[in-house]
Amino acid sequence: MASLLCIFLSGFLTFLTFSPVSTNAVVKRYQFDIVVKNVSRLCHAKPIVTVNGRYPGPTIYARDGDRVIVNVTNHAQYNLSIHWHGLKQFRNGWADGPAYITQCPIQRGDSYAYDFNVTGQRGTLWWHAHILWLRATVHGAIVIMPKEGVPFPFPQPHEEAELILGEWWNGDVEAAVKQGNQLGLPPNMSDAHTINGKPGPLFPYTYAVEVESGKTYLFRIINAALNDELFFAIAGHNMTVVEIDAVYTKPFLTDSLLIAPGQTTNVLVLADRPPCRYFMAARPFNDAPIPVDNKTAAGILQYKGIPTSVQPTLPLLPTPNNSAFANAYNSKLRSLNSGTVPRSVDRRLFYTIGLGTNPCPSCLNGTRLVASLNNISFVMPKVGLLQAHYFNLSGVFRQDFPDKPPKAFNYTGAPLTANLGTLLGTRLSRVAFNSTVELVLQDTNLLTVESHPFHLHGYNFYVVGRGVGNFDPEKDPAKFNLVDPPERNTVGVPTGGWTAVRFRADNPGVWFMHCHLELHTMWGLKMAFVVENGNGPEQSVLPPPKDLPLC
Repeated sequence: MASLLCIFLSGFLTFLTFSPVSTNAVVKRYQFDIVVKNVSRLCHAKPIVTVNGRYPGPTIYARDGDRVIVNVTNHAQYNLSIHWHGLKQFRNGWADGPAYITQCPIQRGDSYAYDFNVTGQRGTLWWHAHILWLRATVHGAIVIMPKEGVPFPFPQPHEEAELILGEWWNGDVEAAVKQGNQLGLPPNMSDAHTINGKPGPLFPYTYAVEVESGKTYLFRIINAALNDELFFAIAGHNMTVVEIDAVYTKPFLTDSLLIAPGQTTNVLVLADRPPCRYFMAARPFNDAPIPVDNKTAAGILQYKGIPTSVQPTLPLLPTPNNSAFANAYNSKLRSLNSGTVPRSVDRRLFYTIGLGTNPCPSCLNGTRLVASLNNISFVMPKVGLLQAHYFNLSGVFRQDFPDKPPKAFNYTGAPLTANLGTLLGTRLSRVAFNSTVELVLQDTNLLTVESHPFHLHGYNFYVVGRGVGNFDPEKDPAKFNLVDPPERNTVGVPTGGWTAVRFRADNPGVWFMHCHLELHTMWGLKMAFVVENGNGPEQSVLPPPKDLPLC
């Protein structure tokens, strides 16, 4: 078995080419051609949707202060849009990308130029398709370097690389989703996890990166998986966490990290172990009574000069249900600079996260699984919400999303299996410009408790508190961290617990907020904020571009 493994590795090992970043350009232009390409993994070949025939897709390189123009031409059979995950798109929701929220999708044969400025941001973000489940294969990294002459607040690495964690289905993902929807049940789970599109040495496709002894490397880690939080570790090596979601952190050392779908984490790794070959591995964290794809993806950290016939060492990852590690890891995350944490709050929101069932006569059990915030399952519109808001189109959405659930109950007590129906609606929450918002996301035991990573478009927020059980509005705010809380664009709500975030609503427009588990988003676990214009054109939504796609 070992010799066969070495043959596979020597034949199919892909070594990393470190990519330089241009330092002079002010305008960065990219052409994204959405094309279908045949790809083979796990001894299964199938056509997948790609950007420029690559899986994962090309990396966007920019510098803080650059203007980026990405012309997307759709040659695939699906209507499609691209989201630039974590880019704030100030006043420019037209470039944000979620289909039917800020734009209509790009039709087959059409093009759309995403034109945006990178202002006040640097670090690792990512891009992905934001319609159906196409982000399974349509995704890639965004690397934003600091302004010229501005150093990293940590030792300059010798080299750097992106590590994109993902999932692979042997079959057609969209066909599986369609079948699941017809049955009212979850679609088939993925067949493997991947690192840069490759599942690892149990199969003949493995990603590897070569390092030299004594040198420090920056790894930009992205969780592009559709439905799984992941542990990640490198055998024999500690990692120094220096950034999350393109925000610098107070550095800390760890032997493993936890990363939810949508999140990014930058780590420094010192190649200080005996020269050999070491596995890098990722596998799911799941502390809820639900099935997941529990397969481990593996890549290889290869010291220069070591032959590929040497068997790599395996890392010791946390156990799959290790909640204690997850909580301890998240508690170590602290912003390096956080002088803008809102101390006072203008608007307090309390959103419960629930699963449920709605009647469906054609479904397998006569019901369809759904998900909701404050008992509302979001219904996607037929026209972009930002367009409806900007042009004052009536009948597209309501602005009465409730600030709290319709009825209080013991959210995380015994499982609740009665009265699980949800309301349906395209209901948004209107927020005054420049107001400060506190949002508490509360998991519930409707059907089951579960961890949920939530992503807010157009903003970063401060994660001021989190806990297990029911949020106590009398006692828990006194424990909030208002000094150095982590600043993110995607945050996990712990299983059977809550998370509190704060942000200032200084970016006018319509901004999507949703669970980044694609299954739950599909079931309705999403909503949107309408942030009002401020005073004058500099605090108002920009006019739409002339090539904005039509529905």
